[in-house]
Amino acid sequence: MSAGASRVVPVAADAKAPSDEQAPSYEQAREELTEVVRRLETGGLTLEQSIELWERGEKLAAVCEEWLQGARVKLAAAMARRSEPTAGNSNDTPF
Repeated sequence: MSAGASRVVPVAADAKAPSDEQAPSYEQAREELTEVVRRLETGGLTLEQSIELWERGEKLAAVCEEWLQGARVKLAAAMARRSEPTAGNSNDTPF
């Protein structure tokens, strides 16, 4: 195993980013994924090392996608609440 691989934090393939304490933040996952891609593009790795990095990259990409999907859901909910008319508009306002 190379020296850079020792920094890798294990993440379950089915990690629930917001609720799983072991899952990295979106920013951490994105940064590590960038490093994985850089190392793969640089080359000079054994086939085993390349496969290991590729698998780690897949897990990190899944974590990023989960964070992004969660953000999409929250944004959609906020937009839906914003566009809903408030019940009893004129009767509930104090002024």
